Amino acid sequence: MSVYEGETPRLGWDMWKRFAIGATLVVMLSATAVASAVLLQVHETIEVFRDNSTPIPGITSVLDDVEPGGPQTILVLGSDGRYGDGKGVPVRSDTMILVRLDPDKKATAVMSIPRDLKVEIPGVGTDRINTAYAVGGPKLAVRTVKALLHLPISHVVNVNFNGFQRAVNRLGCVYTDVDRRYFNDRGGPGGYATIDLQPGYQRLCGSDSLDYVRFRHADDDFVRAARQQQFLGQAKDQIGLGKVFGDREELLKIFGQYTQTDIASDNDAAIMRLIKLAYESSKNPIHEVKFLAGQSSSGNELVEISNENLMKVIDEFIDVGIGTSLPAETAASEQRERQKPKQIKTPRRLAPGLVDRREAGENHVLEITTRQRTLPIYYPRSIVARGGYLKDSPRLYDIFDRNKNKHRAYRLVLSQGDTGQFYGVQGTTWKAAPILDNPTDEVRMRKRTYKRYFTGRRIRMIAWETSKAVYWVSNTLSRSLTNRQMMDVARSLQRIGQ
Repeated sequence: MSVYEGETPRLGWDMWKRFAIGATLVVMLSATAVASAVLLQVHETIEVFRDNSTPIPGITSVLDDVEPGGPQTILVLGSDGRYGDGKGVPVRSDTMILVRLDPDKKATAVMSIPRDLKVEIPGVGTDRINTAYAVGGPKLAVRTVKALLHLPISHVVNVNFNGFQRAVNRLGCVYTDVDRRYFNDRGGPGGYATIDLQPGYQRLCGSDSLDYVRFRHADDDFVRAARQQQFLGQAKDQIGLGKVFGDREELLKIFGQYTQTDIASDNDAAIMRLIKLAYESSKNPIHEVKFLAGQSSSGNELVEISNENLMKVIDEFIDVGIGTSLPAETAASEQRERQKPKQIKTPRRLAPGLVDRREAGENHVLEITTRQRTLPIYYPRSIVARGGYLKDSPRLYDIFDRNKNKHRAYRLVLSQGDTGQFYGVQGTTWKAAPILDNPTDEVRMRKRTYKRYFTGRRIRMIAWETSKAVYWVSNTLSRSLTNRQMMDVARSLQRIGQ
């Protein structure tokens, strides 16, 4: 790839357009990075960014130079405040996300590092990884991540979460599939943040969106990371380029005011080189790398990762395609098969772990079935044996689309049996809900055509449509239901008396 020197090069509109799509894909995987996409999209507004941003002190000494056009790894840090704000209160990194841009690979790798991961912090000793940020800020956080993964880090974005809700509001809020009831009314210093969200597909704005992605009461790091990536992935799919371009100056101001980054002090040519790399990577899909850690054997709140699993994670992050995602050849083959629904023979027996609970399902939806006629109510006859319906379910409510049209909706919430794992059934008269865009494939079962949505090899959602409404089954945030379980739950959906 050519290197730009001297005068900042000018890119054609087609290249800017393609880059904008890819840049938005990548930066939406961090908190207020919705706004940072604009930095990498419109070079005429670079000065707006510089006027409002603050470089990270001394960070360049721990970052790695890479050859122009070579792969680059970006560390995104999220916290409650700006490091070094002078308030004297230690600030811990609430989120650590690594993004690897490599146009030679089949996907852009993204990996969340658990904040309670047990690591060796240079000059400090053994502690949880987010302590590195509290003690030495972004600089020590970078050194710690590099010592753990033995990977070069090219850039750092340090995000202050206080700007997240402003960016979400500025971009028109986000429709999100909320898996369960989230409630906590005991906030305050040192405690968990207050939150009050009902389950179901809904529009989240400002503080609600921040509360949702940051919720950690009764959840572990892995469920929380899955929730963040779910929200940010849905946000990425809903934000149009017209909105980003039309509001670029205000978004850049938000990004500058609430982030610190090493690229704030770069010259135009260096920023444009990163732009071109992101553009080349934009043609690839996002590949989420699961961090294979588990609870510490010592019984404390830390999590640990074995050397064997650490090597697997590093290999998958560098060589995208190793691990749980579909190989490129398989994905291409499936793409060719998506022209018409596949015919699937339904198994005679339920998938392992499922049981028939028809009576329980009918009793659960009886009250909302009698309360309205617009939306036919379907419930799953087959559910996971270890779990059951939650007391906050079912929920009958209205959704308003962006044109303020009202649609009827309901949500059933079921526990999978493990902590933080909830799957659900959603029904709504809103057949054009954004979550239904871009299915992976379609299958035909029991005279219904189901749209399936995959993440890697796991089904995250299955949807089907009637003349009056659309229905879908959502997997847990960690996608703990197997593909066969998801399909059996979907095909068991029925109305009372059927």
